[in-house]
Amino acid sequence: MSEVAVVYWSGTGNTEAMAHAIIEGAQNAGAHAALFHARSFDADRLTGYEGIALGCPAMGAEELEDTEFLPMYEGIKDALQGKKLALFGSYGWGDGEWMRNWQRELQGLGYTLVADGLILNETPDDEGLANCRELGSMLA
Repeated sequence: MSEVAVVYWSGTGNTEAMAHAIIEGAQNAGAHAALFHARSFDADRLTGYEGIALGCPAMGAEELEDTEFLPMYEGIKDALQGKKLALFGSYGWGDGEWMRNWQRELQGLGYTLVADGLILNETPDDEGLANCRELGSMLA
């Protein structure tokens, strides 16, 4: 059984809803999946997880949230080598630049993502949640 960690930060609950759907998809595909808020996750927790989904909404000028998520992400980034990775998040404006930048950064470090970063506008609808569940199954 594969082990998957879904680590997120959410300001409005939209990215959190995505995280729960990703967990559901991973579990439905046979994985053991654990959900973590960014403030309770660090590099020591990566041990034992084969798949990692990182979720953060677009903030400000299409950037990652910088008080809880970004410090956690910077602390684990170097330890992600060899993990199956997925990125996700919600947005309310812009065109997804924050996700493209984030994806390019990880790819530039030599990491492979299981899929392009999953972004949903505002509150996830049924189709968006189905896409999240599919992402979870890809990590499993």
